[in-house]
Amino acid sequence: MAAPGRDDAMPYSLGIDIGGTFTDLVLFEPQKGVQHNLKVLTTPDRPSEAVIRGAERIIRREGVDPAEVNRVVHATTLFTNALIERKGAVTALLTTEGFRDVLEIGRERKFELYDIFIEMPRSLVPRTLRAEVRERMTPRGEVETPLDMESLKAAVESLVTQGATSIAISFLHSYANPAHEDAAAEFIRTAYPGVSVTTSFEVAPEIREYERTSTAVANAYVKPLAGAYLTELETRLKQIGVTAPLFLMVSSGGLTNIDEARRNPIQLLESGPAAGALSAAFFGERSDVSHVLAFDMGGTTAKLSVVDEGEPLISYKFEAARTRRFKEGSGLPIKISTIELIEIGAGGGSIAHIDKMGLMKVGPESASSKPGPACYGLGGELPTVTDANLTLGYLNPDFFAGGTMSVDPEAAASALGSLSGATGLSVPELAWGVHDIVNENMASAARVHIAERGKDTRRYALVTTGGGGPLHGYQVARKLGLGRLVCPPGAGVASALGLLIAPARVDRVATVARPVAEVDWSALEMTFERLEAESRAVVTETVPQAEAISVRRLADMRYIGQGFELVVELPEGPYSAASMEPVLAAFRAAYREVFTLNPPTDRIEIVNVRITVSAETGSARMARQTDGADPETAVKQRRQIYFPELRDFTETPVYDRIMLPGGIDIHGPAVIEEPESTLVVGPEGSFRVEPNGNIVVTIAN
Repeated sequence: MAAPGRDDAMPYSLGIDIGGTFTDLVLFEPQKGVQHNLKVLTTPDRPSEAVIRGAERIIRREGVDPAEVNRVVHATTLFTNALIERKGAVTALLTTEGFRDVLEIGRERKFELYDIFIEMPRSLVPRTLRAEVRERMTPRGEVETPLDMESLKAAVESLVTQGATSIAISFLHSYANPAHEDAAAEFIRTAYPGVSVTTSFEVAPEIREYERTSTAVANAYVKPLAGAYLTELETRLKQIGVTAPLFLMVSSGGLTNIDEARRNPIQLLESGPAAGALSAAFFGERSDVSHVLAFDMGGTTAKLSVVDEGEPLISYKFEAARTRRFKEGSGLPIKISTIELIEIGAGGGSIAHIDKMGLMKVGPESASSKPGPACYGLGGELPTVTDANLTLGYLNPDFFAGGTMSVDPEAAASALGSLSGATGLSVPELAWGVHDIVNENMASAARVHIAERGKDTRRYALVTTGGGGPLHGYQVARKLGLGRLVCPPGAGVASALGLLIAPARVDRVATVARPVAEVDWSALEMTFERLEAESRAVVTETVPQAEAISVRRLADMRYIGQGFELVVELPEGPYSAASMEPVLAAFRAAYREVFTLNPPTDRIEIVNVRITVSAETGSARMARQTDGADPETAVKQRRQIYFPELRDFTETPVYDRIMLPGGIDIHGPAVIEEPESTLVVGPEGSFRVEPNGNIVVTIAN
């Protein structure tokens, strides 16, 4: 199968992405530019089990010597799930005297103003495991109250006696001066070497006490779990002969080394979705698509992200473990760099049900991999999106997951039929209703997401990835009024593929909190140089032979009096007093792009400065798709498939993607199958296989 490859010294790279339903694996053979793909069911109770089973299977299947694998890159939902399910370490918190309740106080606002039964996110640390220490810094980093070591010793002893195995330290204004946090951490490591320690300055050295504390606590909560999991995974890979270094995807779309991941596992929370966005950007570029709406739909959720000029949008705030999964403000605020995306409860396992008003709803509840959709025959009885797609004829019961899993169309129809009594609809009507509701949910979310960022939907092409993305992409694109859809080769394992094309990347931040007119530009330059040096050290540890390292400078800026900031890309350094006007111009341009106008004032301040350092991990290349003359040779069967435009089932050609010739326009309706995903093209669409292996669908809207 045509795919991107890498010019590595050794012949193979292995990408592994653990999702809620499936674990995806991609084995690269870079000399030929070929990828080998595999999907196995995720093992939630012990995620490494699916990883090792899948790695052994794909290596054996392709006849590869494990020693020939020179790089393993991994993304996982393990740490996100630990926060959601509250399965982390017994965690304690040390705060400045008087700030013990910062986690409850938060921002003193409700995410639903009139909900009297509102459930706010529960703290990861019970109040009994929070202790105050006598110390204080000023906002400028000056010592107001020296660190009282006796107070610290008593607090730590009490917390450890109560069973704390991991301690977060978040002192007031430590972003300006971390000396007290560093001293407290050093004491704990010396006096209690078995206790894990996280300081807020290590993970979120920026202003805003609640968010910084929440991030430190979340990191402390998953840190022991991360250390144990990554050590186990590294050991088990070596046991099957894979001795290559293990790299981890971080939420911002870059790679980091295993030691950095052990120190700050909070960076990995959105690693899987980040990899999917990178893959969409990669394949979009190869079809000359500069504005991409990345649509990744798996077994549990669907993710949407915006990519402009090959770069996914980056956000510097995130919420984990929401009490209402898709409601902003209902989760734990985490201050990390992450690819900006929206997630909705629309996956293959999303459950269809009738609500109290008699309306059909789909999701956000999911059957996941256990018990799974009804058609899996693993104990699930509730109707899901996968059951609907099977009933509509979109999925081939004899070629599900490349023929590695058997699915039962009768069980799918029976599960959907359980909704007939409440709706009066036939099974096919119910199946289409489930499919269409999911599509509308995703299209609505995409419209809002793009509009909120001042973007025009019509400029974008949809790049579909994940096991469910190609199944639903055509109808989602129609609802959004998009004229083009791109389905890359191996779309069903695109996140695992994205791992292998990702650069090494580190993001660092420091708080400045100064009006631009009062900035000491030489001091600001020293801050940028410090952040760059710290970032370069991690990048070169990850990619020791990095030939070219990219450095970007950014700042969180706002008009004085505003409550929140806009992230602005700054001119290159070094900075001096002459840099003020170019920096102000960059902010005004960014503000105007988002809000269309600038207030009549020049009272502008810099709150935080940021640096991003990245290095490519190899040069990507493609194996070419061979042209051919007769697409009929790729038709593997014809089957009855439902299309709403035709208002009925119709006999439709089903193509084997691997056999499809390139360079020929083929009109829909059509279904194109490959082992990991199925692309559906409606009667108003046509498609062409490009030399790079992408299928580009043109939609007559």
